[in-house]
Amino acid sequence: MNKTFDRYASIVFLLLGIGFMWQSAGISSSAYGSTVGPNIFPFGLGLALVLLSIRLFYEVLKTKSAERQKEQLDYKRFLLIFGAAVLYAFFLEAIGYVIGTFAFLLFAFQTIERGKWLRSVLIAALFSILVYVVFVVLLEGSMPGFPVWLS
Repeated sequence: MNKTFDRYASIVFLLLGIGFMWQSAGISSSAYGSTVGPNIFPFGLGLALVLLSIRLFYEVLKTKSAERQKEQLDYKRFLLIFGAAVLYAFFLEAIGYVIGTFAFLLFAFQTIERGKWLRSVLIAALFSILVYVVFVVLLEGSMPGFPVWLS
């Protein structure tokens, strides 16, 4: 565990989370035909980032400094997943949430840990479908589920 990196990352994510929560207040609170406004997701994401960053900072402070070993950062995996996230955001409306999220998660899982295809496919599919169903069906929000050319 790289305590210095984790400490700085927790501070950056804390600031990002606060920024998400602050900026979500500027988004209108309701959308036409939806009981859930477009400000809910950014606020929830910001809250999750804040809580997780506080937890990470606490864990870093709690751990004892065992041995200081130089850790090699994995830039290749980071850049691959970052590039996939940019492509995911760019093509989200064209390919839809379910297919886009499934493809992004599957790529990210396989980038992090090769093999275990069945587990990666199941988790990516279940997460994509579950989030879509909760947001669109239960909360009556709007999201590009599937591409127009598919239906």
